[in-house]
Amino acid sequence: MNPLRALSLLETRVLGVLVEKEKTVADTYPLSLNALALGCNQKNNRAPVLAATEGEVLAAMDELKAANWVIESSGARVTRYSHNIGRVLRVPEQSVALLAALMLRGPQTAAELRAATERLHRFADTSSVEAFLDELAQRSAANGGPLVILLPRRPGEREARWAHLLSGPVQVEGEPDEAVQVRPAPHALQPLENRLAALQAEVADLRAEVAALRARLDEVR
Repeated sequence: MNPLRALSLLETRVLGVLVEKEKTVADTYPLSLNALALGCNQKNNRAPVLAATEGEVLAAMDELKAANWVIESSGARVTRYSHNIGRVLRVPEQSVALLAALMLRGPQTAAELRAATERLHRFADTSSVEAFLDELAQRSAANGGPLVILLPRRPGEREARWAHLLSGPVQVEGEPDEAVQVRPAPHALQPLENRLAALQAEVADLRAEVAALRARLDEVR
């Protein structure tokens, strides 16, 4: 299997939408260009959210067709498109579903992927998701190389996230900047110190008054 060229963000979005809509709106699949553009620009279940024009989507489709990722079919009145991911990558339906979720929503944990693929393929448990991910991550060079990668766990995260490699190597997000302790400028401290001294003096006066009242009470008794 020859190495595949890296896909653009819009190309992966197109493929993810085709996989998704094949399962969720089967009665209108294959998709028209208009439906495909709407799916690419959808605001829910997408990361990042795009604003691609039909012309841009069509240009991406032409590139995908040339590489056999997408199949074009002529309907009665409009041209329609379907994906060919399983055959191009030689992977099963379960793997296609996982790749589509990663292309649509970005890096996710195995548990998140199980939830994201609920309508595409129902995995029995998170372990079965991890098994398919491990298979995709360990593909040999003869089979085209790895298709997903497990990213380093970031500080504060309980689980590591997976990302697809169809767009080339993944740039790992940098470590968050260390927390900086904010200290007031020296000139801002003086009013606070003056206020503290005044409060301490007031407390001392109150204590003296209380002591004097107690002494008088003792005399009355």
